[in-house]
Amino acid sequence: MQYLLSIQVDESVPAPTREAEREASYDRVGRVNDDMRSGGVWVFAGGLLPSGSATVVEVNDGSTTMTDGPFAETKEQLGGFWVIRVADLDAALAWAARCAEACRGRIEVRPFDHLSQD
Repeated sequence: MQYLLSIQVDESVPAPTREAEREASYDRVGRVNDDMRSGGVWVFAGGLLPSGSATVVEVNDGSTTMTDGPFAETKEQLGGFWVIRVADLDAALAWAARCAEACRGRIEVRPFDHLSQD
């Protein structure tokens, strides 16, 4: 089964400014990524730019509207994600715990619907 592990980022908290701190974070996440690949659960992952770089596209009655900025006006935003393929929710939660430790943040775990599965 495939699961989305999404990184919840509080954009009101400043990002690390020290290079060593950023590099340590990248190293922690890189080790989890490598373990996912070698464990055969990796499907795809990506980090996202801050929500201010987003554009929201909406179509109503054939008219397209584009708005700068995030869809939701909240301090917590999606900061990145992993898509993994594992046997069950328990396995997904175990990976999410490793991701949360590496990111030092919260990870939301959501299964894909059955129509999205291979």
